[in-house]
Amino acid sequence: MIAVLGTGLLGSGFARAFRKRGETVQVWNRSPDKARALEADGVIACASAADAVRGATRVHIVLSDDAAVDAVLAAARPGLAADAIVFDHSTTSTAGARARTALTDITYVHAPVFMGPGNALEATGLMLVSGDRALVARVTPLLAPMTGKLVDFGERVDAAAAMKLLGNLLLIAFTAGFADILALAKAMHVAPAEVATLFTHFNPGKSLETRFARVLAQPYDEPSWALGMARKDAGLMQAEADAAGIPLAMLPAVAARMDEVIAQGFANADWVVLAKDALTPRQA
Repeated sequence: MIAVLGTGLLGSGFARAFRKRGETVQVWNRSPDKARALEADGVIACASAADAVRGATRVHIVLSDDAAVDAVLAAARPGLAADAIVFDHSTTSTAGARARTALTDITYVHAPVFMGPGNALEATGLMLVSGDRALVARVTPLLAPMTGKLVDFGERVDAAAAMKLLGNLLLIAFTAGFADILALAKAMHVAPAEVATLFTHFNPGKSLETRFARVLAQPYDEPSWALGMARKDAGLMQAEADAAGIPLAMLPAVAARMDEVIAQGFANADWVVLAKDALTPRQA
């Protein structure tokens, strides 16, 4: 039997997918209506987290943050079987993942996802895992059917949590960039639909790995685009927005960073020099 704690959009998708595969599924949610809505799919809605996990060999947690996960784990403990495995698909801190993995009375596996509700239902998308090698090998056959791709990031117990946060930062950066692109387009009287046509021809996302490899290579003395020239272009963009009285959110911060690095003498370096400080090893 499988328990799902947290039946929002993602948790509901997992619960329905388990039922489609013939599993007995018990669920609990802080808003009972969301749990009861799954009864039409043959899912058993329970009154408490402890009731939901009672008899389960697998418990899947899909919640909002560390505090919610810790609170629900505490509430579920009275019903949790000693041999149950707790899979946490929530996006959490690395410290939280480490602390929960260290618990001696719970077998905990952090397996965050890059999935939407449709992915959870259809077993597509991406799931991450890391930690003890024997435990990961044991749970891989259980997790793999839930996703399109299961990626193992090694023995570091908080590696999956870290990679999930890094991936979400990339998505945030893209969306913030799109917001500035649309704002600048508005300033220049370019319709949003016209902006979309640009990406059918110019799609730098396809070269993401190559671009990141260049950042890591640090080819500062072999510029493909000198930082000073990139800063000039940023100035042109800002001037267009300023003339139209339209604020930009991301570009001013990037331009300020460009100015700092140029002041350090890197105007003629490749513009990936912006990442130089991030590549400096942390002090112990």
